[in-house]
Amino acid sequence: MEVDESTTEIKTETPLKNQDLSFLQQSLGALLCDYGWYLLFGCVALYLLVQQLSKRRAERHGSGPGDVHDPSAVVERQAALEAARRRMQEKLDSKAEQFKEKQKQLEEEKRRQKIKMWESMQEGRSYKGNPKLLHQNTEEASSTTVLKPKTKKPLRDSGFNALTGEGGGSCTWRPGRRGPSAGG
Repeated sequence: MEVDESTTEIKTETPLKNQDLSFLQQSLGALLCDYGWYLLFGCVALYLLVQQLSKRRAERHGSGPGDVHDPSAVVERQAALEAARRRMQEKLDSKAEQFKEKQKQLEEEKRRQKIKMWESMQEGRSYKGNPKLLHQNTEEASSTTVLKPKTKKPLRDSGFNALTGEGGGSCTWRPGRRGPSAGG
């Protein structure tokens, strides 16, 4: 069997279209015409942003590539930090002492009030109420030995009966009128 060599040929002679870059020139030209100024300002803004970030990064890490550490400046900075911390700690300690003193005073005052309440309860007086009035009552009790009984005035006459409706004066209850409310 013989194979026909003419059928196995591959056609490679097809010419490529647009072998030159004229289509790229046209599309880039149109892009620059429409958005050229925007692209220019965007590039400038990007450049400035990169410069600013590089400065911040250099400051954050302590030094740039050309900086040399000054040992005396480092020692001075650490001493200043230590002094500031010491001052802040002293302020905090003084505030804590003031708070403790106030707490002690409040506890002492509460203890005194409890003692006064206990003494008044032992004497048979009421231990509830205003401590100022309690203090005045103890002074009055020590100055005078005889206490006058208080007389209470009754709120109603002895013949008043709420169920009868008598003796109420001008205040009487009347039911409202029947029916829907007027208005609209």
